[in-house]
Amino acid sequence: ANEVTVSVLAKPIAHIKSPYILVPITFLLGNLLSLVIPSASNLAIILMATLYPVLRQAGMSLLSAAAVIATTATIMPTPLGSDNVAIAAELAKTDMFSGLTASDYVFRYHVLVSIPTLLVMALAHYFWQKFMDKCAGSDLTDGDVDLAEVKAVEGSALYRTVYAILPLLPIIMLLIVFAITSTTGAKIDLSVELASILSFVIAIICELIRTRKGKETLAGTESFFKGMGGAMPIVALLVAASVFVVGLKSIGLITELQNAMTGLSGSGMGFVLPLILVGLTALIVLLSGSGTALFFAMVPLMVPLAAAAGINVFAVSIPMGLAGNLLRAVSPVSAVVMIVA
Repeated sequence: ANEVTVSVLAKPIAHIKSPYILVPITFLLGNLLSLVIPSASNLAIILMATLYPVLRQAGMSLLSAAAVIATTATIMPTPLGSDNVAIAAELAKTDMFSGLTASDYVFRYHVLVSIPTLLVMALAHYFWQKFMDKCAGSDLTDGDVDLAEVKAVEGSALYRTVYAILPLLPIIMLLIVFAITSTTGAKIDLSVELASILSFVIAIICELIRTRKGKETLAGTESFFKGMGGAMPIVALLVAASVFVVGLKSIGLITELQNAMTGLSGSGMGFVLPLILVGLTALIVLLSGSGTALFFAMVPLMVPLAAAAGINVFAVSIPMGLAGNLLRAVSPVSAVVMIVA
């Protein structure tokens, strides 16, 4: 399914001959692909194998192509993002946001900031890569990389269409449910977990119809469960984040911060809290390479801290989430930067 998706997106790019027009287009397409491949490092591996040679063949400089690929998995507003799921679940515990889903959080609040930010980033990429190439005097005609053959996907148009849609099924389901509940007021409870499991079952059915080999198809589903087993480092990160929060509370740091924010509340200085947390996020991300480690640690504290500062909790959660994901591409120890380098 990933091969079909990459094939659909990569082939039209090969026909665009202007390298700088390709810069923002590639950046935005890469962000769209992050809906299907949410891991920044995995997405970088796939794009370096398939898209990087295409960009080089089109005349894009080596560093410009690398820079665009390294920043593709940024802040795409998706309810499948673990950070968005975590903060939505925390907010749903409060009376003000009772019943808030990841879809509501992303499509009602997150998207208002992240979409304009992505468009500004795409434009900034265009001018910055052009400026840097001019300063470096890059030889844009250097053809040291052969054009990669994007793997041809054999099969009927129906097959290619279905398999291009399969990776997007969870996000499509959540979008449809969000649209129905927003327009009709009907109460449909579809969690991210349920959407993922339903999509998995539909994918198995499609594969059974395609291969007509039950044993082979079910054997292939093992990768799904191996992937779940591979998520143990995330579980360890969440446990470590909880310990970190308890430690901050034990030494009185959170109480002092809440007291300071309470003192500033009503003075028009509520914007100080988001700035402090974004600065802290920047420091942790640059040192650790993880865009979500501090975010997960701060999730239980965002509501009380925002209340102490007298500001909306979204003024804390959204800047922290954006800062963590954006600054990952700046850290020299993040997996995605090391892979591209």
